[in-house]
Amino acid sequence: QVQLVESGGGLVQAGGSLRLSCAASGRTLSTYTMGWFRQAPGKEREFVATIPWSGGSTSYADSVKGRFTVSRDNAKNTVYLQMNSLKPEDTAVYYCQARRILMSRMIYWGQGTQVTVSS
Repeated sequence: QVQLVESGGGLVQAGGSLRLSCAASGRTLSTYTMGWFRQAPGKEREFVATIPWSGGSTSYADSVKGRFTVSRDNAKNTVYLQMNSLKPEDTAVYYCQARRILMSRMIYWGQGTQVTVSS
């Protein structure tokens, strides 16, 4: 079982920055890929970024490439999403996800954190 807790959301003006954190707890986190998703009102939840706990490579949605950076701190079991040059269209609830690499149907979600970008 994996439990995820997001934090760091808030209200920011366009062009500003925020850093989201996802604190994970579990016994075999190395078997998971961590991801960030977001969902705006009336829209589907969409992929933002992913990062494995070890090795591999990061991936990003085209809409955030060059502006967002996903990173990890294995000692703290924490994944981060640094968001720069924020735009109003980035406004959404951001969710942290843990997905089993070898059992991809095993997915865990955090409660989400609200990010609001004003124009």
